[in-house]
Amino acid sequence: MNVLIWHVHGSWTTAFVQGPHTYLVPVLPDRGPDGLGRARTYPWPDSVAEVPPERLRDAPVDLVVLQRPHEARLAERWLGGRRPGRDVPAVYVEHNAPDGHVPRTRHPCADQDDLAGVVLVHVTHFNRLFWDAGRAPATVIEHGVVDPGHRWTGELDRAAVVVNEPLRRGRTTGTDLLPALSEAVPLDVFGMRTAGLAARLGVPGDRIRGQDLPQDRLHAAMARRRLYLHPVRWTSLGLSLLEAMHLGMPVVALATTEAVEAVPPGAGVLSTRPEALAHAARSFRHDRAAAAAAGARARRAALDRYGLKRFLDDWERLMVEVTR
Repeated sequence: MNVLIWHVHGSWTTAFVQGPHTYLVPVLPDRGPDGLGRARTYPWPDSVAEVPPERLRDAPVDLVVLQRPHEARLAERWLGGRRPGRDVPAVYVEHNAPDGHVPRTRHPCADQDDLAGVVLVHVTHFNRLFWDAGRAPATVIEHGVVDPGHRWTGELDRAAVVVNEPLRRGRTTGTDLLPALSEAVPLDVFGMRTAGLAARLGVPGDRIRGQDLPQDRLHAAMARRRLYLHPVRWTSLGLSLLEAMHLGMPVVALATTEAVEAVPPGAGVLSTRPEALAHAARSFRHDRAAAAAAGARARRAALDRYGLKRFLDDWERLMVEVTR
């Protein structure tokens, strides 16, 4: 099967393209958002082919995977007038929780004619619950993660935090909680645009260190930290949280969105009280054996629920159903 998919979400797409198909990824000369091409810091198989738009007009495409509202019209134009959901089977993967007036947030698939006939696929049950999809056919295929292996050493008594653009995203990612939490355990914040984070938050540089690491170095750096801290208030489900669990890291996280489903008892501590998270982080910092035990349970739970085989099997069933 030839699957047209844009490179939008690197971690999710890395798992998706491990399947048994040929994946056509648009590429533009500037490698902008609509033509990023193959990933450069994620391990993608040879079955992922970069395709410029002019070669898509006559290309045999069996399924279109949409991830942003404008991609439906883009695909129709690039595919020579073939409309996703009508002339070629299509699904729309929703990675994000809704923004704005959440209880009344309508999903683009609910109202846009461009997306009529497109199956809406949520990556978490939380997403499905909070998005208003109207009459659009909707289902859930939970995340899958390419197993990085049990790499936790916890040799550094610091916590790993993974968030892109923490200053811009502010309260959404719990950036405002970091100064108080850093009093319990020093934080290493990995992600895009973390430079100057401590200074902007008014915290000494040894308590909060921002590090912009490429993906191919991230897991090794995370695994050296004693625990994984997930202070995010509002997200679908951070894949970095699941990756940390796969690494064998104990988790300390806000009990919000899908985290309450992903992290079982014994794999870490979940709470809506920042002071409870601080207490848990301090405990793991000073008790490496307890951190190791919780991390081992986190890894087992992640492999059971978010393993790559289950993820690909779920997608294979849906793809067969949509394209038959």
